[in-house]
Amino acid sequence: MDFIEQVRQSKDLSKVKIGRDIIVIGGGMTAIDAAIQAKLLGAQNVTICYRRGPEQMGASKFEQDLATSKGVMIRHWLAPKKVRSKKGAVKGLKLEFTRLSNGKLEKTGEKTSLNADQIFVAIGQRLDAGSLQKLQISSGRIKTDEMGKTSLSKVWAGGDCIEGGEDLTVTAVANGRDAAEDINAALS
Repeated sequence: MDFIEQVRQSKDLSKVKIGRDIIVIGGGMTAIDAAIQAKLLGAQNVTICYRRGPEQMGASKFEQDLATSKGVMIRHWLAPKKVRSKKGAVKGLKLEFTRLSNGKLEKTGEKTSLNADQIFVAIGQRLDAGSLQKLQISSGRIKTDEMGKTSLSKVWAGGDCIEGGEDLTVTAVANGRDAAEDINAALS
């Protein structure tokens, strides 16, 4: 997500452009991160819109609670329909309510609209192995050994991209430490 990358790489956060009313579409860690960062950068109203319930969000309850403690509103059971704009400027988002019916997500036909001057889309991360044809993948995640070594020579992985990986910073840091130790041993 470009916004998160811009925040992470900025040497002067006052130069990061942020709107007053922000909508973040998504329910995972990236959505939570974008929403919290927008709030910390001065956005007055930040709303996460997610098409399912809180239990189905990719973000943990802890992360959801953290976002709400920072002033972020989380709205569930809303699917985006259309961005509202005027003269090329974002004015809001039209949404449709959803529900689960026999385990499947369906639209209810009831619609609503939220005002916004900036909308972030934080949905659908998928691994694109591309030229990494020999990289072993399981359920969309990279297979590694206990030290993070992949099926490719001189390639290690960690964090939430690996099979069984958790979407927690502390886990990713531990994976990185273990991989660094293994890389050091391989180079020695």
